[in-house]
Amino acid sequence: MRPVLALLSVLVLSWSTGVAGAPAWVEESDRNAAVLLDVMAQFAPETAGQIGVDGYDEKVLDLGPEVYERSQAATQAAIATLEQRRALTTDTAVLEDLDILLQAARDSLASQRLEHELMLPYYNVPQTVFVGIKALLDPRVPKTRQQAAVKRLQAYAGMAEGAQPITELAKARTMERMGDERLLGPYRGEVEQDLADAPRYVDGIAKLFADAGLSGYEPALKVLRKQIADYQKWVRKTVLPRARTDHRLPPQLYADRLKQYGVDVAPDELIRRALLSFAEIRNEMQALAPLLARQIGLDATDYRDVIRVLKKAQVQGAQILPLYESRLAAIEKLVQMHDVVTLPQRKAVIRLASEAESAMIPAPFMSPPRLIGNTGEYGEFVLPLHVPGKAGRADLKTDDFTFDAAAWTLSAHEARPGHEMQFAAMIEKGVSIARAVFAFNSVNVEGWALYAEAEMKPLFPLEGQLIGLQHRMMRAARAFLDPMVNLGQITPEQARAFLEREVVLSPGMAQQEVDRYTFRAPGQATSYFVGYQALMALRQRTELALGTRFDRRRFHDFVLAQGLLPPRLLERAVFERFVPAELGGEKTGLPDPAAQPPR
Repeated sequence: MRPVLALLSVLVLSWSTGVAGAPAWVEESDRNAAVLLDVMAQFAPETAGQIGVDGYDEKVLDLGPEVYERSQAATQAAIATLEQRRALTTDTAVLEDLDILLQAARDSLASQRLEHELMLPYYNVPQTVFVGIKALLDPRVPKTRQQAAVKRLQAYAGMAEGAQPITELAKARTMERMGDERLLGPYRGEVEQDLADAPRYVDGIAKLFADAGLSGYEPALKVLRKQIADYQKWVRKTVLPRARTDHRLPPQLYADRLKQYGVDVAPDELIRRALLSFAEIRNEMQALAPLLARQIGLDATDYRDVIRVLKKAQVQGAQILPLYESRLAAIEKLVQMHDVVTLPQRKAVIRLASEAESAMIPAPFMSPPRLIGNTGEYGEFVLPLHVPGKAGRADLKTDDFTFDAAAWTLSAHEARPGHEMQFAAMIEKGVSIARAVFAFNSVNVEGWALYAEAEMKPLFPLEGQLIGLQHRMMRAARAFLDPMVNLGQITPEQARAFLEREVVLSPGMAQQEVDRYTFRAPGQATSYFVGYQALMALRQRTELALGTRFDRRRFHDFVLAQGLLPPRLLERAVFERFVPAELGGEKTGLPDPAAQPPR
């Protein structure tokens, strides 16, 4: 079951309200954003607390009766309030932010409605509890707030005043609609993976409390452990028989998922573009591979063979973090030497994933910091080392990120100048909540990271360039495999075999890719390719407009200063403010967030 509000999936990337020294229009805009934040806090208080809405650290997800009807009504009321405010607003920047907020709320209503009309409610309770506790026990969260994690755990277990066990509420929401045969059950592969992951999440909760040095959680965890075990038996007995064997979503629901991630390209056109791009990248790799082979004394010409040889240089255990830390240091020197972007005056953080984190996100990822009330915490580049398997199947090891050549492009994507720089820019420059949160989509955030890889690739040694192209090839493959799998044009097994054969992914990485297309996040994998193409096109248009006056460092600094804007709004900002300023004319349009004081 997806979140109560579709927009909640992006709200971990938010900003604060009422910061002293912020421009008046930002303060007004943030007051408007608080209308939607209040709705979020009512139904998903864990997320509200995580992004800094005070007073919700002990609260938990609302799975009470008529939660769909109540959340729809609350969102509609928020829309009415925002529409009233819009009619009374004259400031251009605030008006644009109001449009962002209204669009986010309307999209949320539509997504909720589709889910309600088409899908049987199903909840991965162990993951929900783990994420809710982790939000409070993240080492970057102040110790004074971490104390509330015990009470939140008690609420999940139904041991807090007025609380009911989350497992019983989840069962009730599923059972009250179980009789409607028109509703599609969850995908069987998803349910089986959830059943296999449950112990990892429960053990992960215990580890979070132990690492935080808290006590008093043991009785609630003991109760919750039994509740989850009983819930898993119920899922196996009641939900699994109703699960569908066909991974495909209804076409209108898949189209909505694409929209949520910011993809505005029709699936057929997306497939056409991505196939062409894949072929071009493969040609470039095939030209580069013999050059690298000669350099390292290898008797091979095919890019697949060269990559397999590079993968043999695996780095194990305690040597993995030093590899990435040294590679990031080398990248930062290249960034400064070639004036690519303005780097923060501090070190980036890289760490290995826990077992539970690997189950939740079985691929390298950026863990964003708490951006409200931030006291110097920044994002973390997290590196899983395996893909947790299902019951009866061993964990799938990966060799895609733990060899020397891979560290170049992966560090550029997840750390600098990729994702870590995006979050750093928000912390250090500040943008309105509407622009940091409600305008966010996966296309923009992943597009920047893939673009960052491309900017750095020419500066890397040949082995780093080849693996950089391999990663870009994987993003192109995603952009045609995801829609083809979801439209029934290719089977998941065929997609997995293609990824292993043509992209040279490990079995574990290929499996997590197919899981992403089929049930973890259908549609999301296409966002990298779409965002990259949009940002590359914007870059070329900007160069065309400025000619010899184009300065890529200033362009990159400006793009990062805009927050997490989707391509349409980012293009508007570039051509209304950046281009005129670079040409020596007066700045026009909206205020430049880069000129705002740190928030």
